[in-house]
Amino acid sequence: MKVVGIVGSPRAESNTAYFMKVTLEVLEKQGIQTKFISLRNKKIQPCTGCYQCIEAKRCTVKDDFHDIFDQMVEADGLLFGSPVYHASITADLKALLDRAGFSGRWAVNEMKEKTENYNWQKGTVFSGKVAAPITVARRAGHDFAFAQLLMWMTVNDLTVIGSNYWNVGMAGKGGAVDAHEDTEGVSIMQHLAQNMAYVIKQLKK
Repeated sequence: MKVVGIVGSPRAESNTAYFMKVTLEVLEKQGIQTKFISLRNKKIQPCTGCYQCIEAKRCTVKDDFHDIFDQMVEADGLLFGSPVYHASITADLKALLDRAGFSGRWAVNEMKEKTENYNWQKGTVFSGKVAAPITVARRAGHDFAFAQLLMWMTVNDLTVIGSNYWNVGMAGKGGAVDAHEDTEGVSIMQHLAQNMAYVIKQLKK
């Protein structure tokens, strides 16, 4: 059993990374193997819309995307964390998810003619996995960023895991790295991890 936690913050020691590590630590205590991935200093280009992944069954853009994508495919659970930038997730995380979602769908499906309908019975490479979003902001903007991550998860056939409140952290006033002061946010992430561990174990029975 393995969960991969991906953080889209460009900061070395970020508030988002703190909340992600809190979540992964609880998962480890629940017997789940974890992997923390920071997109900082990773080269991930945006999707070019070239459609070459339909034939290649894999994104053909050459950069750091592929190693991360492979780890996402191998995992049982996925956590995506992002600071809120103008009510949105970061550009690096958006680029990763765009390419993962597009190539991940065509890896197991064939494009049909315009006159034909899709039923997506084969799902995507992420079908059967569980996932959860984590967003962090000083104050406002969570809703849209959180919704972006939820929309990606639900269209890619993942089961979304919740907590006892929305998985959001309040931190960063004046650029401060002070996520540890949001004790409510920490408890939300800990409960999220417990829920995710429980569901993964049930699915593995």
